[in-house]
Amino acid sequence: MTGFVVLAVYIGIFVGSAFVVTRLIGGGIRDYTALKTVTFGDESAVRPNRAAGIISILTLFLLWGMFTGSAWLPGFLHAPAPYAGQTSFEYTVEANGQTDTAEVTVLVHNREENPDPIEVEPGEGMAKNDSITVAQYRSQLVQFDRNDDVSKSDGATVVAINGTRVTPGDRVEIPGGSVTISDKGTPNFEPDNGWQMEPLYLPSPEAVVERTFTVLDEGFRGTSLLGHLAWSLFRVVAGFICGAIVGIPLGYAMGLSNWFRGWFDPIVEFMRPVPPLALIPLVIIWAGIGETGKIILLFLAALWIMAIAARSGVSGVKISKVHAAYSLGASKWQIMRYVIIPNSLPEIFTGARVAMGVCWGTVVAAELVAAEKGAGMMIMVASKFQNTDIVILGIILIGIIGFGIDMLMRAVERFLVPWKGKG
Repeated sequence: MTGFVVLAVYIGIFVGSAFVVTRLIGGGIRDYTALKTVTFGDESAVRPNRAAGIISILTLFLLWGMFTGSAWLPGFLHAPAPYAGQTSFEYTVEANGQTDTAEVTVLVHNREENPDPIEVEPGEGMAKNDSITVAQYRSQLVQFDRNDDVSKSDGATVVAINGTRVTPGDRVEIPGGSVTISDKGTPNFEPDNGWQMEPLYLPSPEAVVERTFTVLDEGFRGTSLLGHLAWSLFRVVAGFICGAIVGIPLGYAMGLSNWFRGWFDPIVEFMRPVPPLALIPLVIIWAGIGETGKIILLFLAALWIMAIAARSGVSGVKISKVHAAYSLGASKWQIMRYVIIPNSLPEIFTGARVAMGVCWGTVVAAELVAAEKGAGMMIMVASKFQNTDIVILGIILIGIIGFGIDMLMRAVERFLVPWKGKG
């Protein structure tokens, strides 16, 4: 239910923001239908809307804060919180042809608290009043016969909750939660969870920030946070560079030679859909569990992508440009230097960005192989101890670094390949 609510809020913010920015402020949506034919093939004709990018990021943080009850947001923006406080329900017991009703007082408390049960008067009759405590997001069986005159072994059976007839499996809603009758006839109270996520599954933004400063100050498992990130970055860059050094020449050879294309194409196309994670056992057998094995895994993750990108770049060079160079007396090396390489660079840079993303996604799995340092190791160790805030921290940092590398590669591409998308 919470997932549908989050999706609905996200769609609502997207539609509302698009209407405000493009219709009321920006003067209309500008897409390919509004572009002149002469500029349609130019990539620079369509640029990201800066306002849309800012609103998109703020929306994600807004949703994160709304559905975790963040103290950084005003209370009216919070999604309905889990119930906390005191409630009660009545149960009716039937035994030996007699019935009696008693009340159970329930105290729902925060998970970090451990309050004492509420003192209640047991009352008269064979069914006695009782009380229980239950933490938010948890449930509690009500052992109704622990202080009753007649126990379940004597034939006592719960036949009604708040006057509603029940049988095993039935559920009755009460203020602050619900009561379900178990298969053995025991009432089970479950408090209302609201729409907010349990901190175990998604901690609030301020909890992640607080843990970030803690890890920066104290480190994690004997290594500083920057040290973990540096090790992950080293492995990714080393694996990517090795993959590019081998993959790009291989792709050029496949794009320029029928023999190379026929020889290597089956191998490349066979390995391309194989996920790098499937190669971990083989890499361990080949290279052990040291740094070499991790870099080999990342090398294999980048190799096939770079080879296919280079092959595609060479194959996409317009033959008219090659004929024009030949007609001007260019040699084979000059055609390679001034025609094929420049025109294949856009595809190679696109492949490089994809390969770097795949390497960052693979580094977590690579660091599963007996790594003592690295962002992936942080995530996996933290998950074992249910330190979700560290898991979120690691994911965010990997995403930020990956995004930064992608922006850097885009900048380098704009500098080295200014003709990309210009025909």
